[in-house]
Amino acid sequence: MPYSVQLYTVRDAVEEDLPGAIKRLAEIGFTQVEPYNFAARAVEFASAFTENGITAPTGHAPLLLTEDKDEIFAAANRLGIGTVIDPYVPAEHWQDADSIRSIAEQLNAAARKGAEYGIRVGYHNHQWELESMIDGRTALEYFADLLDPELVLEVDTYWVAVGGQDPVDILTKLGDRVVAIHIKDGPVDMDTKAQLPAGQGKIPVAEVIAAAKSLEVGVVEFDDYAGDVFDGVAQSLAFLNSLEPASQAAGAKA
Repeated sequence: MPYSVQLYTVRDAVEEDLPGAIKRLAEIGFTQVEPYNFAARAVEFASAFTENGITAPTGHAPLLLTEDKDEIFAAANRLGIGTVIDPYVPAEHWQDADSIRSIAEQLNAAARKGAEYGIRVGYHNHQWELESMIDGRTALEYFADLLDPELVLEVDTYWVAVGGQDPVDILTKLGDRVVAIHIKDGPVDMDTKAQLPAGQGKIPVAEVIAAAKSLEVGVVEFDDYAGDVFDGVAQSLAFLNSLEPASQAAGAKA
């Protein structure tokens, strides 16, 4: 199981010194990253990735808030990003079936545009898609059934738990639609600075990973962190690699 890291985790370092931040993640052992808003800095990212032997199988971009989707998908191709994931649709759009249907229609249209570039499209949740219930199911499940078959999900397993749902159960229900997950840990509340390295909080990380049967990449992320965030992601990667010693070479450099 290859492990990646969402660059939003180290956003301050990326803003200050993008090449230095990528180099430091590579030195920790990551061979994959998940960039955000990558179109604006595609040239810099491409150079830093090449320099450090980094690939980016997935990336976050605001597809539903951006008119120029061609720029996003062209940048994704430049960076080798095969799956572009919309990271955020505000909570107010997840409260009724009609609004959720509109989101699905827009994402389906974005996926058709992405297909012209050979790019797959996905969606990443927060807690509100799990708090909202539509016809007896979570809004995320309702939404998934409205997506075209080629669309995928990146399930943020921590926000699933904060939303009051069992991430193992949700991953099981969503099935093959889930190709990526965000792996984070902590006390399962809204205090993002209280988030912890994987294996040190209340999330059953090993069980969560096992529940995602079609998983292509597990992405380490902190929304925030009280300590040295590079140390935090290093602890997370060490824990994840310890779960499957035989797969260490897939997720980290020898």
